Amino acid sequence: MNANATNTAPPKTRYTHAALDTLRTQGDPLADETVATMFRRKEVGDLNTLMRFFSTAGDKLPEKLPAAAAAYFEATAMPPSWVDWDVMEQARLFFMDNAAHINTGLSFAAMPATYAIPRLSRLLSSTHSLSYPSRRMANTGQFVTYLMQTNSFAEGSKFIPAAQKVRLLHAAVRHHLREGGHWDIEKDGLPICQEDMIGGQICFSLLVLDAMHRLGIHMSEDGADAYFYAWRVVGSMLGCDMSAVPENLTEARDYCDLYLLRNLGPSPEGVKLNAQLMRMYEDVVPGTLFDPMVPATVRHLVGDTIADWLEIPRSPWDTAAKAVPVFLGLLETVEDSSPFAEWALDKAGSMLAGFELSALTRGRVMHHAIPSELKTEYGVKPPRTGRWVPPAPVH
Repeated sequence: MNANATNTAPPKTRYTHAALDTLRTQGDPLADETVATMFRRKEVGDLNTLMRFFSTAGDKLPEKLPAAAAAYFEATAMPPSWVDWDVMEQARLFFMDNAAHINTGLSFAAMPATYAIPRLSRLLSSTHSLSYPSRRMANTGQFVTYLMQTNSFAEGSKFIPAAQKVRLLHAAVRHHLREGGHWDIEKDGLPICQEDMIGGQICFSLLVLDAMHRLGIHMSEDGADAYFYAWRVVGSMLGCDMSAVPENLTEARDYCDLYLLRNLGPSPEGVKLNAQLMRMYEDVVPGTLFDPMVPATVRHLVGDTIADWLEIPRSPWDTAAKAVPVFLGLLETVEDSSPFAEWALDKAGSMLAGFELSALTRGRVMHHAIPSELKTEYGVKPPRTGRWVPPAPVH
């Protein structure tokens, strides 16, 4: 083999089918044992009642909290020791500068993409009514908002308790599906397995950045890296195996490509979930004139293959959706024209993001509760230079 042949060999990746097969059999031992103990002792009802009184980091745990839950909350009360707080501050500033765009990526790309994974669609259908997809979107939006606040990891934070509760919720769903015989573990692996937990982190980070890039949003490499880093921290706090979580955006692309290749496909549950989601978005936007832009924007961001699997209709508005980057580019030109214009547009974006979240939550704080059973009807601002460009896929 000559030197040139060596240089042109594709880079190696630590993500293989065998590696993801192993991750598909793994859960979250700490949360799983906590939930199993509480179900065995019939303490889930007490936990759900008392969790409403624990929503802020630094608060004293309720006195009557079950012992297993108290031990879990104490063990998971601190962020990972390896967190680089300078990078987290970069991530917070990135979110402030791009709040509306990030919400668009979450709502119109990352969320529909998860519905194009049949295993996840079946799982989601088993945990909440198809008539109320707004709850998942509201929980996600509130979670991200908590994450990007100044005090997200300090005393007074609402993010840390939210992350602790979401981790228990995932463990409870695993418990129900595994113990109730509603899930084919041999075929689909463990429900909410490490493969899917890491995949979810990738969907809410890399796929959001991809969507922003597709919309023509300018991002620095440092900003994109920091946003992904913040989701690595989230992954750690939600029980992801950090030895398997991608360390950077290049590794994230490797994982994402293989994960989607293995798992994407059509399903009736995915079609129903996405249809309800789009209907919800149409209801949030005042009037009906721009309703066709909702499916057109989703199709533009996820691509025709996924859009067809989700039975998203084609329409003349598809062309209009492709013109969105031009409009956003004009806004960026205005934003660059003066500090006041930059402040005004950032403020407008923040207000728009707040309006979207308020519409989804109806002004309420969303609480995470461990389900005592599953739904039986389902059975299962830097300068605009060095623009971030998505890493090329590895073939």
